[in-house]
Amino acid sequence: MCTLNRSGRYHTSGFFSPILTLLIMIASLLSGPAYAAQAVDNFSAPLKQLLEFDFDIKQQAIEQLAKSDDERVDRIFKTLLNGDLYYRKEDQALVYVFSTDDGYALTGVLDNASLGVVSKREIKKITVNNQLRELLSGLIAERGMSNRNPAVRLNSVKEMIGQVGEPDRDRLQKLLVSETDQRVSRALHIALAMLDVVHGDKQKQLAAVVALGESDYTESRNRLQQVLKQATAADDSALAKQVKTSLHAIQLRAERYQALETVFFGISLGSVLLLAAIGLAITFGVMGVINMAHGELMMIGAYTTYVVQLLMPNYIEWSLLVAVPAAFIVAGLFGVAIERGVIRFLYGRPLETLLATFGISLVLQQLVRSIFSPLNRSVQTPAWMSGSWEINAVLSLTYNRLYIIVFSLLVFAALLAILKKTPLGLQVRAVSQNRTMARAMGIRTEWVDAMTFGLGSGIAGVAGVALSQLTNVGPNLGQSYIIDSFMVVVFGGVGNLWGTLVGAMSLGVANKFLEPWAGAVLAKIFILIFIILFIQKRPRGLFPQKGRAAEN
Repeated sequence: MCTLNRSGRYHTSGFFSPILTLLIMIASLLSGPAYAAQAVDNFSAPLKQLLEFDFDIKQQAIEQLAKSDDERVDRIFKTLLNGDLYYRKEDQALVYVFSTDDGYALTGVLDNASLGVVSKREIKKITVNNQLRELLSGLIAERGMSNRNPAVRLNSVKEMIGQVGEPDRDRLQKLLVSETDQRVSRALHIALAMLDVVHGDKQKQLAAVVALGESDYTESRNRLQQVLKQATAADDSALAKQVKTSLHAIQLRAERYQALETVFFGISLGSVLLLAAIGLAITFGVMGVINMAHGELMMIGAYTTYVVQLLMPNYIEWSLLVAVPAAFIVAGLFGVAIERGVIRFLYGRPLETLLATFGISLVLQQLVRSIFSPLNRSVQTPAWMSGSWEINAVLSLTYNRLYIIVFSLLVFAALLAILKKTPLGLQVRAVSQNRTMARAMGIRTEWVDAMTFGLGSGIAGVAGVALSQLTNVGPNLGQSYIIDSFMVVVFGGVGNLWGTLVGAMSLGVANKFLEPWAGAVLAKIFILIFIILFIQKRPRGLFPQKGRAAEN
């Protein structure tokens, strides 16, 4: 029954209150599926209209889909624009198509489920005309610029900057008013300046030229060059002067960013050289062995990465974390075996160790060819190492090289800690400074030699893991870095880790600055000539090793 409460409102009580609650729950349960079915129908119905031959019907379907907030619409529009949207003839189901060796793999548009592999005759492409393509391009840009993710909005504005037209002005201004992200807002200002520099009055043109001069987009430079031609033809000296000033400012910034990018690539190359040479530095410095098989130990580390990914195909994101210790152990065991089997009989005879290790390098290359074939193997890059960090429209840094720089410095710090803070490091330093005195003090120099060679070989294997993310893995992988590694060791100072770090980074940056001017081959020749002349003045390198054995 209903009663009047103190506030003057009726409320239910007694027997009717639970009944009313139950009725509301039943109504909700019954209406839920109805609303869900209606939502599905509002999405699937226009999709079916895309199969019609009448382009006007297709346009209505596209406009109806554009009103939906469903994320699947973006992929549908992009696929349809590229001409890659199909339907299966037997049931007229919309599908995405991927070409394979056996035919065409299908994926459902509605549920993204795999629908098997079919022949070309079983599917048909959904056709669009130029009018629909123009509509799709505008809707894709509009949906992208209204996306909740600022990165998506920014990419959409960037894609639109080069194709912006006067009809887009109102939409851009509305988006600018509601935009909260600073980078997106700046991109919208540049897009509007692209319009003002052509369609605006004289004052707006000059302001737009100044704004475009502060932009790093390639489209801004292209638009300014077009305006310069028009201003020169129209004998507009004021506008032409301002355009030249803006173009000069863009050129100066581009040169600075290019120099920064060259330094980044040089440090990246230096990091690879550091990983390749740091193991060679300690074996050459402690044992005096010219190890020509050092490059093949890096190759073994790279192949270890390949095998790890074969063993865990569903966990590629974690494969490198497993491959680093695995490559260190495998390459280190190979190194200990080489030292115990060959090198220990040749101490004091550097030329013979050079020939012996060169022979070992050929054996290891042939072993890899026999097991994995002579063909190069591709190692997958995890998603977290893919892509690039875009600082601006001109400068971007690839993630894989950034991670390798950080990784090489971590390996350097770890090796430095081992040599400074552990008993093995103390013994290695004692042997490197005075082998005879170390043996007289009871240090097992043969054990130190084996562990040192194994440590250097293990680091070479770790370097192979990093190289697998930059190049294909093949039997000749190590040959590309062995000469550079020796140059780094000799230039920095034999057996000195800090010298290896400075030498690797210096040669890496110098190489990248010389390459655009002289080419890759001549750049290496110039660096080799420089090292030869440098060694004439400082035979022991930048940071010479200390100790009686080093002086001898």
